[in-house]
Amino acid sequence: MHKHYMGYLNRASKAIQVVNRKYRLSPNHHRHCYRLGLPYSSSYEHGFCSNSRNSNRKDDNNAIDLSQYPTEKIRNFSIIAHVDHGKSTLADRLLELTGTIKRGLGAQYLDKLQVEKERGITVKAQTATMFYNYKSKESSTSYLLNLVDTPGHVDFSYEVSRSLAACQGALLVVDAAQGVQAQTVANFYLAFESNLSIIPIINKIDQPTADPDRVKSQLKSMFDLDPSDVLLTSAKTGQGLEHVIPAVIERIPPPPGMSDSNLRMFLLDSYYDEYKGVICHVAIVDGSLRKGEKITSAATGQSYEVLDVGIMHPELRSTGFLLTGQVGYMVSGMRSTKEARVGDTLFHNKTIVEPLPGFKAAKHMVFSGLYPADGSDFEGLNNAIERLTCNDASVSVARESSTALGLGFRCGFLGLLHMDVFHQRLEQEYGTHIISTVPTVPYIFEYSDGSKVEVQNPGAFTANPKIRVVASWEPTVLATIIIPSEYVGAVITLCSERRGEQLEYSFIDSQRAFMKYRLPLREIVVDFYNELKSITSGYASFDYEDSEYVASDVVKLDVLLNGQPVDAMATIVHNLKAQRVGRELVDKLKKFIDRQMFEITIQAAVGSKVIARETISALRKNVLAKCYGGDVTRKKKLLEKQKEGKKRMKRVGVYFRI
Repeated sequence: MHKHYMGYLNRASKAIQVVNRKYRLSPNHHRHCYRLGLPYSSSYEHGFCSNSRNSNRKDDNNAIDLSQYPTEKIRNFSIIAHVDHGKSTLADRLLELTGTIKRGLGAQYLDKLQVEKERGITVKAQTATMFYNYKSKESSTSYLLNLVDTPGHVDFSYEVSRSLAACQGALLVVDAAQGVQAQTVANFYLAFESNLSIIPIINKIDQPTADPDRVKSQLKSMFDLDPSDVLLTSAKTGQGLEHVIPAVIERIPPPPGMSDSNLRMFLLDSYYDEYKGVICHVAIVDGSLRKGEKITSAATGQSYEVLDVGIMHPELRSTGFLLTGQVGYMVSGMRSTKEARVGDTLFHNKTIVEPLPGFKAAKHMVFSGLYPADGSDFEGLNNAIERLTCNDASVSVARESSTALGLGFRCGFLGLLHMDVFHQRLEQEYGTHIISTVPTVPYIFEYSDGSKVEVQNPGAFTANPKIRVVASWEPTVLATIIIPSEYVGAVITLCSERRGEQLEYSFIDSQRAFMKYRLPLREIVVDFYNELKSITSGYASFDYEDSEYVASDVVKLDVLLNGQPVDAMATIVHNLKAQRVGRELVDKLKKFIDRQMFEITIQAAVGSKVIARETISALRKNVLAKCYGGDVTRKKKLLEKQKEGKKRMKRVGVYFRI
């Protein structure tokens, strides 16, 4: 037995030496694997899994020398546009033109998530490094181009803002048929405020309804962009694309960093990989970053060793270093994405640098409770949410409990689509089945003793009998609406019903109107967008940005079943709308709650005042069926007995049966 064991150890030792020589591993490389919590066999020098080892053998033959690209040969740019104006398709064509990907790899290559492919939208900003040989009249020069494909929907403007922080220019894509839309306006001003060079592109010129001249005049009137600077393209057919990359090189300035300065690195994004751990997307502002160096986070003060560094070309490709102005990825042994704070500044140990200004943090505007459909599956939902939030740092999660639904989570989102996408990813990627409560927005209440409290969960907000609420504030948004001129009256009526305040009203051209409103966030989170699309036959475009809190007369609306409040159904509404909302709630509940063996009373109440009520009558068994005639006292006795039984059921049965 002992000889066999010693023979096994000798053979294993020789095998490890062969692997070390073959993959040029350092003697201490297993420590890096242990630091990441990975098995040694899965973490070779050129990647952390068998698939990446094979791909990196090819990379050795075609190694990329980033030192050939000083800052004057680098261009960092982004693509911004309204939803479905063709930015992801344009990104595909640019990747194909530069030889970064092969033709026919599928539409929207940078949209990796299943939800992105199903919905045809971009949710996560993606980066790709391209190399292009630009031939001018004098010479031919190779350039390094970093492309950032950004989301277009308003809920993901957080992704757009942090993507633009790494860029010096942006391609503003506008549909040749639809023209300037609401999110075109929002994204333009986001890029304009970031001092980016903007290249306007009119896309989809191959469409039968395309009218580039009309769109040029819109760009001139809305943004004061010179029509002669506008590029006309069709990402679908490839028409006009040959002018895009030369325009990027000529019109967008190189990154302004100093290569001989201390390292200052901007953390753009992070996600968790089960083989490598936390992968950080970074932009080198000053200095350079090399594998094996020690770095420190300005936000947390923690230090890390750089285990791997490289570019996205378009998949992860290790280069060993990144230089000033370059955008790439870094693996540093972080155990959680919570350590990788987006917007953080990273620098070399034992150096003193001024942190970069960063950008606005995510502001959660919509809150919803998430509960497992099966109450016993709380741990499964907990694990799924933990893993998903590793790749979506813009979601806030806090545990909560409900009398009706049990243990769950209160999650904060950037908007309704963000919430919907999060729910869909939970179900698709982790197989969870969830119950979500009605989305709510955060309110601020002030008490008579001067204290203030922010309320995110209406069910947890209880009035203090000793002190009264003297003031309340609700969040508002600045909404931009662009519509055909014939729908102006209907939209003004809709905004007035939603307590909107008109701030601006003008015409883009003879056919379309531009309107700006201040609206309470509570009024748009549920069905405002659907209603807007309905009354404008689908032609309206809508975008909003967060604004300040304003004083408002809001009250808590409780739903009671047989006199017992159901915390999961509580909501906060404006006092003037409380009666109508309460009536709608009890009517809807009456349709959905099944009849029981006892009577169910459904009430909507503000404080102790009931403002709406419905009753679901009990199912009754005919207890007199066996009485063929007989004494009336016998019948009364049976009816009284039935009545007492239904009272007992009513006391204890409501939560177990509904």
